Amino acid sequence: MLLTLTDWLWSYVLIVLLIAVGVRFSVGSRFAQLRLFGNMFRQLWNSHLSGTDRGISGFQALVVSVAGRVGGGNIAGVAVAITLGGPGALFWMWLIALIGMMTSLVECALAQLYKRKHDGDDFRGGPAFYMRYGLGWRVMPVVYSVLLLLTLGLGFNAVQAFSVTASVQSAFNVPTWLSGGVLTVVMGAVIFGGIRRIAIFSEVVVPVMVLGYFLLAVTVVVLNISEVPAAMLLILKSAFGIEEVVGGGLAAAVMQGARRGLFSNEAGLGTAPNVAAVADVEHPISQGLVQALSVFIDTILLCTCTALIILLSPIYQPGSEGVEGIAMTQLALASHIGPIGEQIVSIALVMFAVSSIAYNCYLGENSIAYFDSAPGYAIPAFRAVVLALIFWASQQDLATVFSFSDLTMGLLAVVNLIALWFLFPVAKRLLHHYETQLDGLGPINFQASDLPDEDLDSMSWTAAETSR
Repeated sequence: MLLTLTDWLWSYVLIVLLIAVGVRFSVGSRFAQLRLFGNMFRQLWNSHLSGTDRGISGFQALVVSVAGRVGGGNIAGVAVAITLGGPGALFWMWLIALIGMMTSLVECALAQLYKRKHDGDDFRGGPAFYMRYGLGWRVMPVVYSVLLLLTLGLGFNAVQAFSVTASVQSAFNVPTWLSGGVLTVVMGAVIFGGIRRIAIFSEVVVPVMVLGYFLLAVTVVVLNISEVPAAMLLILKSAFGIEEVVGGGLAAAVMQGARRGLFSNEAGLGTAPNVAAVADVEHPISQGLVQALSVFIDTILLCTCTALIILLSPIYQPGSEGVEGIAMTQLALASHIGPIGEQIVSIALVMFAVSSIAYNCYLGENSIAYFDSAPGYAIPAFRAVVLALIFWASQQDLATVFSFSDLTMGLLAVVNLIALWFLFPVAKRLLHHYETQLDGLGPINFQASDLPDEDLDSMSWTAAETSR
């Protein structure tokens, strides 16, 4: 029953909502994610240089969100999409990512706009905050915060811990209790340092894992350069070929590409805005642009890397019932560079999962911080529960937990997308304000007085100008 409900939610309701919202935002903004694509890189460079004592830098917010977006979906999820939907599923993942870039831009910019000062120096924000202060909702922010805590803070951390220890045991024959213990100690050192330590950790780990995995894929492509055109043609033929239409394969390609693309880059789920709000930046849109770039990195770059590793190997056989999931990616890489390929994929999964756990922990903390009446010991207690959960989950079979988390994550996205739909007019005004300054000669900045009819925190914006 739980699996059926989850499958129905993700296959029909959520995909329709995500695509409808993404298309509306893209058309309504005149495809800002494409028009301002070059500006994303400029904002990324500027954000790396503009950190302050008031919050983490825009670049740190990016790497923390990439740490969350990049995970098992980039390694195992792509293999599942190709197995069930054919190589054409990758094309639809690309398309969903291009639409999702605009959704991510909007939700992260709104999170910046409605952020609030917390504990003196740091900011807090996210969907619960723009629901409350942008729409005046009271019940839905509470529902969202509870779903966020259950899904990311607890459920997905358990799944990530299990995936890491199972992979390490398979590749290196290390007992799960030992790898689970080491993982618990490492994560304790990271998450008890709060968002700033998570940001520093991600700033070191994320570029290494992203560049490392990308260079690995480039190596595979160079070794098989003569076969790359055929692989790209196969992707396009599988996405549009007449044989797929007749055989029902086109529907499978679209469905799998959409599901795995949305699951991988999280655009519209409301998770990345929780981190985007913490950055101290000159304008809300500047962080929205940087976060849109993280969707590009996740899906267009890294998912394509995995797909080429698979399609350029003899492991994938169309129409055959062979290996699937992470085993397909591991064996595919092994076919290119030898048996060490399986261990490299396992190491990559460990790095991706560890960074995702740190990210998930912060999201859980943010959901608790939304409640002003939460006791001071609530967040430390949550961190202790997460560490106990990591060690316990490392030795369990968590199929039920994963199914439950999928369901709550789908509900999380529905709540967020409804709020984004109603707040899009505000996002358009914010984008217009940014582009007007972009065309001028002066510096780009934002103050609460620029949108006087909105319930903004003057401490987050008026003071920001004088602190830089």
